[in-house]
Amino acid sequence: MADATVILPGSDRTEPPGTSIGAPDPQTRIEVSLYVRDTGVCPASRHEAHAARATRLKPVFQEVQAFAKARGLTVELEDPARRLIKLSGELGPLERAFGTTLQHYEHLGQIFRGRRGTLSIPANLAGKVESVLGLDTRPAATPKIVFPRTPSTAASFKPNEIATLYGFPIVPSGTRQCIGLIELGGGYRDSDTATAFAAMRLPVPAVIAVPVSGGANTPGGDADGEVALDIQVAGGAAPGCRIAVYFAPNTDQGFVDAITTAVHDQANMPSALSISWGSAESSWTGQAVATMNAALSDAAQLGVTVTAASGDGLATDGVSDGLAHVDFPASSPFALGCGGTRVTGRGGTIATETVWNSEGSGTGGGVSGLFPLPDYQKDAKVGVSVSTKEPGRGVPDVAADADPNTGYSVVIDGQTQSIGGTSAAAPLWAAFFALLNELRDKPVGQPHATLYANAAALRDITEGDNKSGSIGYTARAGWDACTGLGSPIGGALTKVFAAS
Repeated sequence: MADATVILPGSDRTEPPGTSIGAPDPQTRIEVSLYVRDTGVCPASRHEAHAARATRLKPVFQEVQAFAKARGLTVELEDPARRLIKLSGELGPLERAFGTTLQHYEHLGQIFRGRRGTLSIPANLAGKVESVLGLDTRPAATPKIVFPRTPSTAASFKPNEIATLYGFPIVPSGTRQCIGLIELGGGYRDSDTATAFAAMRLPVPAVIAVPVSGGANTPGGDADGEVALDIQVAGGAAPGCRIAVYFAPNTDQGFVDAITTAVHDQANMPSALSISWGSAESSWTGQAVATMNAALSDAAQLGVTVTAASGDGLATDGVSDGLAHVDFPASSPFALGCGGTRVTGRGGTIATETVWNSEGSGTGGGVSGLFPLPDYQKDAKVGVSVSTKEPGRGVPDVAADADPNTGYSVVIDGQTQSIGGTSAAAPLWAAFFALLNELRDKPVGQPHATLYANAAALRDITEGDNKSGSIGYTARAGWDACTGLGSPIGGALTKVFAAS
């Protein structure tokens, strides 16, 4: 008699985009990431988190080990801090173990494995397993980067010039801090980094590539601009800080594995983590959202500030169903959602700053369909989604320059280019918190409550909208779904967080 199984909540997947081109070889070996639940509190240090979870999760890990052995699967890795067990095996046994059928699909020149329907797990693991990721390898996210349509007419700032415009604090040395960057493709060249920092007249930061789940620093692809932007903005705005770049495949498994790796990294110890990749909430499975959100919750408890780009597809987030959408993970209540503005400067100060909406792109923002209104937004007058008329978590929280026509001067593959996108706002804000952490006795951690309680320390953006056609939101006094609370007033925010 077969062992009793139950459906894994949140594992339902729709048919992938593209064309089915046949079943994969059942003898192909792959790794899957199985994340277990933990109802306990994550201690406030990475070492303590590993020790506490190793004890607390030992019985569940043993049950998963027994399941793997019975199904002919191999346990490749156990990481209690991340709540992760990596299992490897041939596709045939893995399909049977989790009750699914895999197919190869081709879409937009990419070939990937896909599935539809739910996954199943043994009944004795019900409520203990949070997600099983890696069977389906469809692309999970896009980089939030935009190039100007007419580069010759675009104005741009060096990253350190943007930091100066916003009044970022000047610290004697940022060497105690590490900024983590999540990348789901592309790579960087040391020569580009050296050229960019020479142009900014800054020392070249220490940059380390951290491979995750088969990812690697592989320059030469379309995502190189994203990686270069993140490194050069983070390092240029926070001189002296170390930078750890976590490279993972662009799948839900890769995305989640990269975040859990960064949050619990005891070697590099990032105190701020920037995420410039994401996709509309409607594209995610419940299990992937649950595991990523739990990892971001860990970050908050460990004192890691997480910034995330709110997207460049205006209020629809690029979805063509005629409805408003927000981007995840920016919509997580534990991430600082970063929207985009258009900035003009004069004499080292900001002359004008409005909502970014130009040439068919612009800042994402709206009301989450996944997360309820968090306590820190209870007085922000977030309102309801323009599509569903339902309340929820408001996105973004803050904003910064993102229009590619007033964007950032970045060196990619030896060429200096102007780049924009909310991808730039996320590492800029991460750099700001890294600087604050260098000035403080302990890291800021999750900054939302302090920001919402001190809205006057941000530049309120009251002109513009993020409408795609008729769908979207208009800027207003106070928080809005275009630029959140606004852009940084560095001196005022530094005082606020020093006091906190």
